[in-house]
Amino acid sequence: MKLNQIINLHKGLTAFVVVGLMIFYNNFTVAPFVYLALHGTYGLLWLLKEKIFPDPYFKEKISFLSALTGFIFLGTYWVAPYILISSQKSVPNIVIAASISINIIGVFLHFASDAQKYFSLKLKKDLIKEGFFKNIRNTNYLGEILIYLSFSILSMSFIPFAILAIFFFIVFLPRMIKKDKSLTKYKSFEEYKKKTGLFLPKLNA
Repeated sequence: MKLNQIINLHKGLTAFVVVGLMIFYNNFTVAPFVYLALHGTYGLLWLLKEKIFPDPYFKEKISFLSALTGFIFLGTYWVAPYILISSQKSVPNIVIAASISINIIGVFLHFASDAQKYFSLKLKKDLIKEGFFKNIRNTNYLGEILIYLSFSILSMSFIPFAILAIFFFIVFLPRMIKKDKSLTKYKSFEEYKKKTGLFLPKLNA
């Protein structure tokens, strides 16, 4: 199996999982519908991204055990909708608004920067220092973190925040460090690194 197949399966199932939770807990209030719209649409956009500008990193082959473990690990992202829907929480409008705003910013940064990276590298294998990567070396990861942060905010529970923190230190951060190591092959990388932040812009750059 390939890593992208497991990720795509999880992304594609998310909308159905959220709808299933809504039906099971008979919760059809505004917040679950907002969550469905945000996370469900993100899953759809991810599948479209896979068709238009896929990430070659996710094409690597993995064992069945790794695939199963990975799917269960990704499944922890469904804790947020479970808590939101099963608890029958009344979510304040300001929390819903904040979640939507952060999600939109995250989607923009994530998909637009991934598109820039994909098509730039397709034209020329070189260090990308302009556009979305002018001040931040991993704008795509920043966008993805913001997306899942918006889901955590909407759940109004500390548990999804803890899960996101675990993903950051186990998945996102190691990948960003690995990427930095791979970019050292470019002569201008050290200078570029001094002017940019790992996933947030440098204030003194």
